[in-house]
Amino acid sequence: MLRLIFSLSALAAGLASSGAFAAPSADGPQGVRPAERGALMLAQEGNIDIYYDARGNRVLVDADTGKVIAIQPPGSRLDRRALRRQMQELGRAPAEDDDRYYLDNPEDMARFRRRQLEENGRVIPPPADEYDPNSGDNSVDAYPPAPNNDEGYATTYPEEPKSNTIKRQPLNEASIDPEQPGQGEVLQTNPEASLPPNTGGKASVDPSLSLGVRQDVAALQVLLDRGGASPGVIDGRFGSNVDKALAAYNEINGTNLKSTDAVGIQAALAQSGGDAFASYTITPEDVAGPYVASIPEDYSQKAKLDCMCYTSVTEALAERFHMDETYLKSINKGVDFNRPGTMIKVANFGKLVSTPVTRIVADKTKKEVYAYDGSGKLVAAYPATIGSADTPSPTGIHAVSRIALDPNYTYNPNINFKQGQNDKILTVPPGPNGPVGSVWIALDKPTYGIHGTPDPSKIGKTESHGCVRLTNWDARELAKLVSPGVTVEFVGGPTIAEVGGTSTDEFTQQ
Repeated sequence: MLRLIFSLSALAAGLASSGAFAAPSADGPQGVRPAERGALMLAQEGNIDIYYDARGNRVLVDADTGKVIAIQPPGSRLDRRALRRQMQELGRAPAEDDDRYYLDNPEDMARFRRRQLEENGRVIPPPADEYDPNSGDNSVDAYPPAPNNDEGYATTYPEEPKSNTIKRQPLNEASIDPEQPGQGEVLQTNPEASLPPNTGGKASVDPSLSLGVRQDVAALQVLLDRGGASPGVIDGRFGSNVDKALAAYNEINGTNLKSTDAVGIQAALAQSGGDAFASYTITPEDVAGPYVASIPEDYSQKAKLDCMCYTSVTEALAERFHMDETYLKSINKGVDFNRPGTMIKVANFGKLVSTPVTRIVADKTKKEVYAYDGSGKLVAAYPATIGSADTPSPTGIHAVSRIALDPNYTYNPNINFKQGQNDKILTVPPGPNGPVGSVWIALDKPTYGIHGTPDPSKIGKTESHGCVRLTNWDARELAKLVSPGVTVEFVGGPTIAEVGGTSTDEFTQQ
């Protein structure tokens, strides 16, 4: 009996086994579709690469065979429902839980946000028609709007590539920095009440004039001026005058300061007198003048004036504080310079050089005047305009013969150049805007001397009629340091003998 039971069990197991092998499999390879006539068959399911060509077309490529499956023009790339139908035809329609997302697809990003919210326990059901492949509306507008920045996710997406040419916008160049506390604040109790009359005293500056101007450069110029190395006008601009002054400053003071050493410059300012700028209150005397409306070019018209005075309060104050007039206006915007009591910001240039000078060297090549004391030490240096190719300055060693402050100027066409139609001797009255400025240091060589100028901003950048031009304030400082008999040596540059000619600067002191 027991043997019969074992036999029946073995027979039943054999029949079950043979039935399983004989039955067709219910689970075939999923996703594999019979090839239709004229359709592409992917080598393997899901191996699709997406590329963009130079025209912005979206190119679908079989990653295994390298064959192009489809090309989508830029205008149809965002039509994701059409894409899904096309992918279904290829046998690769993404499932609802597909982990791949396209950043330029609002639908994918919305699905990504919903999945993130679901993982965080916040369920937002998708719209019923979001993935309806049979929907007749395939436009981008048919998709629902994305949630508004939930959980910090972005709500903006990259735009479709465009071929528009990028237009360059003008660069705002550097300009004057705002006034710093402690450096001379401009105080006005009523800005509207300070509006000036149409007399030219109002600070009105074209913004383009301040291009390239820097307050740190102006602070360096103030420091150089304090140390006896004049940079010419303080205007906040780098240039050859600043370079020459910095080299002279280091020689005078035994330092090795560099223009890029901001810490060293500030430390030197603190040791030599404090901030580079300070406050100044305009006085009634400043406003009273005297002033002239303008300075004519013709010498016969100059001779008719009572004085070659300043033409405005700003011009007078700019020279007093060794500044460029335009720069003075630009750092005091909106200020009425014609109003006594107005506080303005000015250069704090410190004390003038006081060491007596026994020797002067005028370097025509460097366009610089160097002043030495009795021991041969450099005590002062000034940028200068020294002669020209047509009317060069003297050569060799000469001596100071006399010094005159606020001299008049004698125009003699028989000796000097001929100016316009003027063929008679003329006497131009004294003043800072005269042909020789406010100082004349005569040399023992007739018609030659060291003098001031009515155009301080042009010193070291233009030519003279053979003499040595300095700014009025530099010429006045040097005049107080020299005395008759001090030697003046001209070095470098062409000589009078090489080009032929004489000086055309001459004056007669009243």
